[in-house]
Amino acid sequence: MHATPVETTVPASSALAASLPGAYFYDAWAIVPSDGDATALEMFLKVTANTPGWVNALMSLRNRVVSLLGLKNLGTLSGLDPAKPASAYRIGDRVGIFTLFANTPDEVLLGDKDKHLDVVLSVHKAVDARNGRVLATVSTVVHVHNWLGRLYMLPVTPMHRVIAPAVLRGAARG
Repeated sequence: MHATPVETTVPASSALAASLPGAYFYDAWAIVPSDGDATALEMFLKVTANTPGWVNALMSLRNRVVSLLGLKNLGTLSGLDPAKPASAYRIGDRVGIFTLFANTPDEVLLGDKDKHLDVVLSVHKAVDARNGRVLATVSTVVHVHNWLGRLYMLPVTPMHRVIAPAVLRGAARG
């Protein structure tokens, strides 16, 4: 493994694995993080705080377009409170564009659920048995509930496959 995100499978030990059946979309990307001692939430905060500008620009465009359909403005991926440490977040808090669903040192579940679709993202830490290094896997699972959710996912699915690894590259940088 190297500093480039590699597409993989949702780890079997991830809490997210149980939500794969019936998913409209899912993917998983693994990387060796620069700080293997960080908690899963600390990794998420670091990576999203350093989101590439073009990704935030796409999020702003997304917010303008979906507002025409009555969907909510999520803000940008890097729209975090930089003064708030990971230890201050509680279940139910907003963490940038997501709500915190579950949090352990080795896995954090964040997402957004509404009448159109449910999105859950996992940052899962584990030791790679092959080389003893920490491996961080970021997985996303989406369940759609109606035609608007499916319509929304048409442009999101291919863009997610570009955006997820681009954002993740920040996990490998010091």
